[in-house]
Amino acid sequence: MEILVRADSHHAAPEVFNLCRARGVDFIRGLATNAALRAHVIPLEASTRARATGPDKVRRFSEFHDAARSWCRVERIIARVEAGPQGVDTRFIVTSLTGGRGKWLYEQVYCRRGVAENHIKSWKTHLAADRTSCTRATANQMRLMLHAGAYWLMWGLRSLMPRRSPWRTAQFDTLRLRLLKIAARIVEMKTRLRVHLPTACTVQPVLAMVLTRTTRLVT
Repeated sequence: MEILVRADSHHAAPEVFNLCRARGVDFIRGLATNAALRAHVIPLEASTRARATGPDKVRRFSEFHDAARSWCRVERIIARVEAGPQGVDTRFIVTSLTGGRGKWLYEQVYCRRGVAENHIKSWKTHLAADRTSCTRATANQMRLMLHAGAYWLMWGLRSLMPRRSPWRTAQFDTLRLRLLKIAARIVEMKTRLRVHLPTACTVQPVLAMVLTRTTRLVT
């Protein structure tokens, strides 16, 4: 099994690099900007700044091999230079991966760390998964399982929205407060459940469309 560790610059320490190398684990981590790293991209920063003549930002990439004094070997370093009306912003990452272009590694691999953090945020903050105040560990584990099920249902609900709908990218708390937390009357019949919504409900068309697609959630 291949393992890739993604982390920010706080974990870019030689001890971490040596441990990953010894265990055969790949890594891609942020690097704190310093004068030694900036010296490699001064021409790139200047040319990128010259290209950013409009309101849109210009992003360019470069890579080189370098090592800090505390490192035992040189590593592959990727620089991301972005210029816009606010000035030039330069970021660096270091990786053990030998393949892949720098642009792809930065945007599709390293920046995915932020996407994963947003998933955790949705689970903990929007669905209150951190409420494990029971005195028994088994009870807290049961709570986590229920919250995981709620996350799966909310994710499935959002994925059933039309691709160009704002509901497709809405946060879980927005879906819960504006789409689900509404008054309704449930009538249980022999072969179906009938949901009676108030006439003042402005999201009736959205709910009707989603309910016709909920069979996709059944596996």
